Amino acid sequence: MAQFRKATLASLGLLASLAGMPAARAQQQAPAAPPAAAPQAAEIRIGLIYRPAPAPSSYDAQAAPEDEGLAGAKLAIQDNTTTGRFVRQSYALDAVALGTAAPGEPTPQSPVEAARGLAAKGLRFIVLALPADEVLAVADALKGSGVTLFNAAAPDDRLRGTDCRADVFHVAPSRAMQTDALAQFLAFMRWRKLFLITGPQDGDKLWAEAMKRSAKKFGLQVSAERPWTFGPLARARGDTPTRAEALVFTRGLDYDVAVVADEAGDFGDYVPFHTVDPRPVVGTQGLVPTTWHPTLEVWGAAQAQNRFRRLAGRLMRPLDYQVWAAVRAVGEAAFQKRTVDPAALAAAIADPAFSLPGYKGVALSFRPWDHQLRQPLLLVQPQALVAVAPEQGYLHQRTPLDTLGIDLPETQCKLTKS
Repeated sequence: MAQFRKATLASLGLLASLAGMPAARAQQQAPAAPPAAAPQAAEIRIGLIYRPAPAPSSYDAQAAPEDEGLAGAKLAIQDNTTTGRFVRQSYALDAVALGTAAPGEPTPQSPVEAARGLAAKGLRFIVLALPADEVLAVADALKGSGVTLFNAAAPDDRLRGTDCRADVFHVAPSRAMQTDALAQFLAFMRWRKLFLITGPQDGDKLWAEAMKRSAKKFGLQVSAERPWTFGPLARARGDTPTRAEALVFTRGLDYDVAVVADEAGDFGDYVPFHTVDPRPVVGTQGLVPTTWHPTLEVWGAAQAQNRFRRLAGRLMRPLDYQVWAAVRAVGEAAFQKRTVDPAALAAAIADPAFSLPGYKGVALSFRPWDHQLRQPLLLVQPQALVAVAPEQGYLHQRTPLDTLGIDLPETQCKLTKS
């Protein structure tokens, strides 16, 4: 019996070893399982609709480059990609240059057609470097589509007032913000008597009206006001028979500073050194309020200037900065909220707690009552930064940035979501 038990156990052990040998061998010979593929980054595509600047008819050191705005968008896409890499987000730009088209594609006939085309491709964020009427046309055409628009160029106060739209965020400063920044500086310098010179264009008249409002707001006096009737002397490139008339134009007036309202640049650069009395010139020319200038180098701006120059081969201009800020707002919201959902990002951007680093020394945010971007404005002459508004001493219950532009009690904007 003992011998039988031993034989049985030996047989069972042999069978077990024979049964295990193929499995062990298969386990040794089986190839290693491939490593799990890393999840792909979620992509956010952002659109830009702009018009390339026309070539200047003559030499003009201040002429806009053809890629103005577009270069700012490209830099922002790079910046978004850099930060988005940490949360598996990627970014791409779809730019539409009105009046041009890619090979094999029809030329967009209007900004509305271009915007509808981008929306049809699934884009839910579009930056507009367009005039006010075209911004409104696009906003109304895409109403209810879930597309969030950014106004990067139009300064018209009505876009933040009676013609405001809930799906439009304004990165370009309004005329009210520009003139408030200028008026704060003039009040700080105690240059209180203004001679307002208004050009013939509609934009000139709107800018002049904003300046009058700002003068009243900050205790300045428009002691003299006259329209400009001598033509585009700033573009004449030399003396003209009307030079003497322009000189007489400023005679016999009591003022501290001449304020020019000339958004087209037809005459404003002619006024300095052509006044009868020695007076500084401010406004749309001379000392001007703006969002960006090559001489801004503090608060990390020097690094941004250098990155832009490497990318575009030129200096960053205000429109470049405004488009950059619009595209970066999307990237910053996506990074902060760790999502690429368009509705969630639009809500995050509209949240008063949202903050955008903008190389201005303070975080930027959008006002909840009209979706205007709060931001300091630079007061600059062609080759120097003179001041930054808000000026010291101008306080506000929320933030000093709200001393620039239309405040909540003044607003005529009534936002209703689509």
